[in-house]
Amino acid sequence: MSQVSPDLSVQIGPVTFENPIFTASGTWGYGLEYTDIAPPGPLGGVVTKTLTMEPRLGNTQPRVREQPHGLLNSIGLENVGINAFLGEKLPRLRFLNASVIVSLAGRDEDEFATLIQRLAQFPGWAGVELNLSCPNVARGGLDFGQDPVRIERITALARAALPADRSLWVKLTPNVSSIGDLAKAAEQGGAHAVTCINTVLGVEVNLQERRPVFPRAVAGYSGPAILPIALAKVLETARAVSIPVVGVGGIGSIDDALAFFVVGASAVQVGTSLFPEPDLANRMVEQFSARLTELGAASPRELRWEGLAG
Repeated sequence: MSQVSPDLSVQIGPVTFENPIFTASGTWGYGLEYTDIAPPGPLGGVVTKTLTMEPRLGNTQPRVREQPHGLLNSIGLENVGINAFLGEKLPRLRFLNASVIVSLAGRDEDEFATLIQRLAQFPGWAGVELNLSCPNVARGGLDFGQDPVRIERITALARAALPADRSLWVKLTPNVSSIGDLAKAAEQGGAHAVTCINTVLGVEVNLQERRPVFPRAVAGYSGPAILPIALAKVLETARAVSIPVVGVGGIGSIDDALAFFVVGASAVQVGTSLFPEPDLANRMVEQFSARLTELGAASPRELRWEGLAG
């Protein structure tokens, strides 16, 4: 008798995705750069590089520094702008049958809704992720993402502008005392899911010159070293809200990804590990069913820790 394959589908708001493996914003370009070795179609979805209303050049160099156990970045949301994305990138993603989550950043609270209204004029995307937690910009980053009141207000404005058949995610920062409070604010504002976590604040120092390496001093730290931090934040978030949690941070293998489901995630995003292994998320999709079967689970939901309610 043949064994039934595990059910990998995940519903987030009004959208059902074929599997719960996504790429993280800013780590896989727009989902088009690696199509020769890693097509986006088999993934649960691609979270695009964060888009703003106008093109951005980003921060001055240096912007990326490899660390022994991760990566520091201060990119500054460099991107082509919403119009170029809609005209040049999104049609190609549609052709590749990619499920697209568009990451958005606004300079003020109203601009998130304006971006969604512009996006809504075009087909070919499944949802948006509000980037309320970038540590590398002067406006629209942590000044939004560390205040629950502003998170709820921005989320509500975005939800009002969003087509009813699309999914709304809010990406949260770990650089607060209570990420659960931020998640509750996003839920109250109408988010269908919260994504956690964004990068952890970090500094690299140039001893010879007696100054921080990055022009903005503080940068965002990601990679394998933050996996335990991300798991702890997802656990806290899953206990705080009833909407799905999308876990991200330090994932480098299928078992890293599955650990997030134990602590309450409904989906995951693969990020920094895609730099050395651009096809890692695709390989994880291929490995997912077999690994679940080995663990005796019929779906990722069966991995959820019973103690989450405690």
